[in-house]
Amino acid sequence: MSFSGLLQLGLSTVIFLLAATAAKQWGLAPSLGKILLTLALYSLGNLIMLRLIREFGMSVSFSLSAVIQLVSVNVVALMFFGERVNALQATGIMLAIAAVALITLGPYLQGRL
Repeated sequence: MSFSGLLQLGLSTVIFLLAATAAKQWGLAPSLGKILLTLALYSLGNLIMLRLIREFGMSVSFSLSAVIQLVSVNVVALMFFGERVNALQATGIMLAIAAVALITLGPYLQGRL
């Protein structure tokens, strides 16, 4: 992935994190402004993802985005909103991260073995 692609992936992740935070804020105290902000942020993040899909393909773009968002959204939820997950949920999160890593890295690892 090029440096430009990494920057776009990072930017989309930040935007999706802001969107998730706005969605949480809307969930705590619903208002029209919060839902419009949430929708605008998710739309912007998806527009950036469309560029990544064109440049790197759907499987790589969405797989990388999914695992980065999975980790970062959970960090925000746990650290800033005080949410908790039980052992079974934490195991599921770790398995999801491992699954996306295998999907993303699998073709590269197979070629080297």
